[in-house]
Amino acid sequence: MDVVQNLPQSDVVILDRGDGTSAAVHLHGATLLSWQCQGKEILFLSQNAVFDHKKAIRGGVPLVFPHFGPWQHGPQHGFARIKRWKLEIPPSKDKHGNVISAFSLEDDEFTRSSWEKRFRLVYTLVLQEKELSFSLVVHSNDQNPFEFTTLLHTYFRTPDVTRTAVIGLQQLKYTDKVNNDQVLEETREAILLSENYDRIYSNCPPEIVVGRIADGNCSAVLRTLNFPDIVLWNPWTEKAKAMSDFGDEEYKNMICVEAGNVSQPIKIDPGQQIEFTQSIQILPAPSL
Repeated sequence: MDVVQNLPQSDVVILDRGDGTSAAVHLHGATLLSWQCQGKEILFLSQNAVFDHKKAIRGGVPLVFPHFGPWQHGPQHGFARIKRWKLEIPPSKDKHGNVISAFSLEDDEFTRSSWEKRFRLVYTLVLQEKELSFSLVVHSNDQNPFEFTTLLHTYFRTPDVTRTAVIGLQQLKYTDKVNNDQVLEETREAILLSENYDRIYSNCPPEIVVGRIADGNCSAVLRTLNFPDIVLWNPWTEKAKAMSDFGDEEYKNMICVEAGNVSQPIKIDPGQQIEFTQSIQILPAPSL
């Protein structure tokens, strides 16, 4: 939270549940910068992250829309993560003590300069005692159907990425972006990273586990709806050195486990709305 505390208050929205449980959202990209669960920081945010209201923020949970990956019509991963969002619902507590806040983004001259579609996004976060829920609703205000892809680019903090296991993707097909987009099958029950990873797993189950995150003593259970893909990413040594907004050694302390709908474009009809959700529950890590 040191980086967050030094940012202008006008840029950051704080959800505070008490008891060391809070979240911080930057209005640039509606990027979740921090999530502390009972005093433990769950998310990775690079010490070299740039906050210039132009570049995507390196870490936390950037939001990808309307295109995942390189895009011939605009910036990589689309424009949602580099646009300033509107605070739609300021943080407020419900009867259970959970904190709810919502953000919105609509098409404007900038978005239409690269993508001539009319849309409205509503992004809602619910901060619970040991769980954070994400809801992205895509509304079509266009006169014609259009297609898009979307993803939550979650950076988890870990003391040692080589001991952080991703469980629940065994026997699934994945596209290996590091190796010429080869389509392979995952054979491991627990996936451990030891090199540069950029893999898109398809037709994923609605629940997977990321073990030994934060301080190494807890795990995250990801539950999703309308996010059939999981992207695993870590730049490793050489690519980390090549990124100006990422520390040379920071790859050791992060893993991206990204829920998305990116393998195939989603079609939305005029007047339709589609909701995508993710919840992350924090549990004690099993002893090894």
